[in-house]
Amino acid sequence: MRTKTRTLLGLVATLLLLTACAPTGDDSELVEPTTKPVYPALATYPDIPVFEDIAYGDIDGQSLDVCLPTDARVDDLEPGPRPVIVSIHGGSWMRGDKADFNWRAVCQWFASEGYVTVSVNYRLVPAATFPSQLLDVQQVVRWLRDPTQVAFYDLDPARIGAFGGSAGGNLAALLGTAGDGDLTVDSRVAAVAELSGPADLREPIPTLDTYNQVFADVQLAYVGCTGFTDCDATAAASPVTLVDPSDPPFFVGHSVDEFIPIAQSDEFVTALRAAGISTTYVTVEGSLHSIAMLDDDMMQRIISFFDDAL
Repeated sequence: MRTKTRTLLGLVATLLLLTACAPTGDDSELVEPTTKPVYPALATYPDIPVFEDIAYGDIDGQSLDVCLPTDARVDDLEPGPRPVIVSIHGGSWMRGDKADFNWRAVCQWFASEGYVTVSVNYRLVPAATFPSQLLDVQQVVRWLRDPTQVAFYDLDPARIGAFGGSAGGNLAALLGTAGDGDLTVDSRVAAVAELSGPADLREPIPTLDTYNQVFADVQLAYVGCTGFTDCDATAAASPVTLVDPSDPPFFVGHSVDEFIPIAQSDEFVTALRAAGISTTYVTVEGSLHSIAMLDDDMMQRIISFFDDAL
């Protein structure tokens, strides 16, 4: 039962607090991926209904999909309005789609765990540059808090979380760090889980040679600048620069040898913890990027995080 799991997790967390200091700096739990990752492309959820292409605002025709939990999946949860997760796809801010098989599976996976989940499309480079992408996902959160959606989908507007990977991880992190104050109003979210998200775009990110594109060019295309000097948008698009003590709890996952250097998450986690933000940091052996890290263990860690936070 879900409630029993939560009780056990709470007991474990209490024991950890009594027997050890909270993690500081960029301390992480290093894990080894399973031999055969349960990449979402391998999983399907035929019993999870998906309602496609729902407009969330007058933003260049952008839309979202809604994945709804079934009663059979949530019979162990408390009755009443349901928590929500906003799922944000990756793709270097210039490609990707909510209907991609992998990200559709992510949407249905969260719904299978009892969360109303919205999988989001946002404006892409080069047609649109930052902050268009952030404005889009913030509009999604406001749309979810509209009384019409709250009533129609039986949502709890105070329990909205965000999940993203790679470029989507950057946007999920920005949802958590942009603005300050009450996490239950406007476009603020109550919890963020992100995988492999670029966190500091103020300088070129030295990606691995195996990446087939100079990532500095990707960064500059995203922020709409020709160089890093005198480009204010690079800081505004960097979650690490926006952290403040009112931000929500974070789950950060990053592979040790992937093409986005792990130093990006090290720096971000250090900033979050320095601000007093509860931060779970899991590093993964190998080079798996973004949602490729989603084996059984990582999936359960993320669900446990959202269960505790939302």
